[in-house]
Amino acid sequence: MPVPPPWSTLVVSPHFDDAALFLAGLLPTLPGPPAVVTVHGGPPPPGAPVSWWDSVCGFTAAEAHRVRSAEDARACELLGAEQVLIDHPDGPYVTEGDAPDALDALLGTLAPTTRVLVPLGTNQPDHEAVRLRAERALAAAGAPAPWVYADLPYTGHLPEWGTPEASGALAASQKWGTAYQELTRRHRVTVERELVLSDEQWAAKRAAVLSHASQLAALAPDHGNFLARSGPLRAELIWTLEPQG
Repeated sequence: MPVPPPWSTLVVSPHFDDAALFLAGLLPTLPGPPAVVTVHGGPPPPGAPVSWWDSVCGFTAAEAHRVRSAEDARACELLGAEQVLIDHPDGPYVTEGDAPDALDALLGTLAPTTRVLVPLGTNQPDHEAVRLRAERALAAAGAPAPWVYADLPYTGHLPEWGTPEASGALAASQKWGTAYQELTRRHRVTVERELVLSDEQWAAKRAAVLSHASQLAALAPDHGNFLARSGPLRAELIWTLEPQG
């Protein structure tokens, strides 16, 4: 039998920057040692044309993976987390029939005490697909349901973000709440951790986020001044799941 990895907390991060953007404030408050596993952590196939996102960030396809994996290593170091990469390319480079099966295998080896965190998937179908896959893999392994964390800056654009009314606003929002609403149709969803970052926590989060410098400029057209101290990254939120009924 495989020996379970020694992690107490495992953050399932769809892409290289997600753990820093979504959880850099709360991660140090969770049991350690932690790890961040990036699902889309593999290189593109040889000869693949550069994706739209990578081209906007100024990369060739192969260069993007090399730089971003190094950025992620730095961010994980700042977060005190082990970097784990699934050898599965980003969505635009996935070939037909390809799937992150190594994620299922990894989740099947965890100790029962390891807490797994997965993204909600607000306005990000690839994030939601990662959550659903992780839910299925954990259920098949007989493991506890994961905790679910809010995607940022997406959920952070709610006017109620950073207040106790944030979950209720997601339940009512047709722009930002569809993934949350899907989740609540299948689970009883309860706030487990919520954090409005102190100045000290913000400084630490900013350093982790800025480690992913290659991706930040491309986020600005859709999310404006999202790195502002008063912006959507200022608060973080985690929910627990229980079966309906």
